[in-house]
Amino acid sequence: MARFLWICLAGAAGTGARYLMSTWLSRVSGPAFPWGTLAVNLLGSCLLGLVMEVGLSTGLLPPTLRLTLATGLLGGFTTYSSFNYETLQYLRSDSWLLASVNVGATVLGCLAAGLLGIWAGRFLAGS
Repeated sequence: MARFLWICLAGAAGTGARYLMSTWLSRVSGPAFPWGTLAVNLLGSCLLGLVMEVGLSTGLLPPTLRLTLATGLLGGFTTYSSFNYETLQYLRSDSWLLASVNVGATVLGCLAAGLLGIWAGRFLAGS
């Protein structure tokens, strides 16, 4: 039960962090492209790679902390459903170029960010 509560608390913190980062980037960059969603997904992918690599290859992150960070904090932080909705809205308005850029940047960027997180985890773990 304690593990469940930690995950819920971390999920709330992740959701709040997503809201703050997304709204700030939307204000800075304007509404033409969902930069906030893309940035959250890139950062979340990188951090998840780092947490999982460090957590699984060393004893630095106990299983409960790893689960809390990965499932709770980063699960609340990343925004695939927002990405999906925004892409569908571009397609509905025949903005195929923006939809393609959003899909390409998110998929390729998140793969690269996840790999960066794994490399950072290996570096920090000394493996």
